[in-house]
Amino acid sequence: MQKGQIRVQTENIFPIIKKFLYSEHDIFLRELISNATDASQKLKTLSSIGEAKGEIGDLRIDVEVNAKEKTITISDRGVGMSKEEVDKYLNQVAFSGAEEFLQKYKDANIIGHFGLGFYSAFMVSEKVEVVTQSHNLEAPTVYWSCDGSPEYELYEVEKKERGTKIILHINEESKEFLEAYKIKEVLNKFCKFLPIAIYFKDANEEVKEGEIVEEKSINNTNPIWVKKPSELTKEEYENFYKELYPFNETPLFWIHLNVDYPFNLTGILYFPKIKQSYEIQKDKIQLYSNQVFVTDEVKEIVPEFLMLLRGVIDSPDIPLNVSRSYLQGDPNVRKINSYITKKVADKLEEIFNKERSEFESKWESLGLFVKYGMMTDDKFAEKANKFMLMEDTTGKFYTSEEYKTATESLQKNKEGKHVILYTTNPVQQDAYVQAALVKGYTVVKMETIVDSS
Repeated sequence: MQKGQIRVQTENIFPIIKKFLYSEHDIFLRELISNATDASQKLKTLSSIGEAKGEIGDLRIDVEVNAKEKTITISDRGVGMSKEEVDKYLNQVAFSGAEEFLQKYKDANIIGHFGLGFYSAFMVSEKVEVVTQSHNLEAPTVYWSCDGSPEYELYEVEKKERGTKIILHINEESKEFLEAYKIKEVLNKFCKFLPIAIYFKDANEEVKEGEIVEEKSINNTNPIWVKKPSELTKEEYENFYKELYPFNETPLFWIHLNVDYPFNLTGILYFPKIKQSYEIQKDKIQLYSNQVFVTDEVKEIVPEFLMLLRGVIDSPDIPLNVSRSYLQGDPNVRKINSYITKKVADKLEEIFNKERSEFESKWESLGLFVKYGMMTDDKFAEKANKFMLMEDTTGKFYTSEEYKTATESLQKNKEGKHVILYTTNPVQQDAYVQAALVKGYTVVKMETIVDSS
């Protein structure tokens, strides 16, 4: 057995974690499963170019919680690590295996871009063990363990299957993570759409004699936003919306985002039915990075008026360890913000031009969104002038230009300026409305809180 000092300039690794990682402890599971996903994706890449020999087999990630043993085990069948790689990537904390791999294999779909994610395990563990076998089967299987002190154990063990197993010995302060429901909750939050199948097992769950337990992955490995719009049906878009928001009405329509220059961005934004009382729908758009959930606080990425939308945005250009200050200062985020605004405006204009009757039928929901957007975003307002509608008391719709053309001859004041006649409550103000209609005037309805702004 070999022992050595972890080469960092601190008494232990916890100050590093506190300074560079995360305040939310459940992040540890996202980081370790992201690493396992990376390992699987790396193996696919190496196999495709002939650098990994033999069959790659069933690539999967297994998560097992054992409350009696106070452990959580995460196993993958990915690329694995040699003894030298373990020393480099686990002991020399500043290095990132994913970052180096990306530099060598530019097209690899790798999640992690920083090296400290693995050490998030110590936020919940009093000890971490790693058993790993490199895809190069001539290399020995390696065991590594550390209790968070500046010392570690590193030695060779009996040959195991390719891949990496990480065993977390959960500390007393984090025993909530030994509850199966808690782990399922965290997996559903962060890993619901990861590209490698994830299987969960509760080691303490009793199985009756003769009972067959059906094994099913807990994640959707191929969400529709990674597919081409031409491959998808209306039903698939609507079913995915139900998957995201099980108790919501069918959306009005959606926009499929797909751009690879000057930044990478995919996603689907849905227009929900909106009540006639304006309220920002927070936490309804989810941000992902290579299918890993990052946050639902997206106001730095999505303009405020677009917070009424729902759906997902996925950009590998936004790192997993995202912060608000990062988002505010990052040029890619500003470009994404502008791009989304343009795509939404273009989609609305397209529907208005091609299917105006459908557009008008949905105006009750769209109106709040469009009007608020025009109030808060000048670029959106420029485009929205073409499809912003006014509905008169008879149910007929006009654009501002159409209304002006239809009423210009009758509706002028003493100075000869065009006048818009409107009602904020057609029922209560019916007498005034009828008097105006008798004179041939056209009265439009302005009933929402946004209309009065």
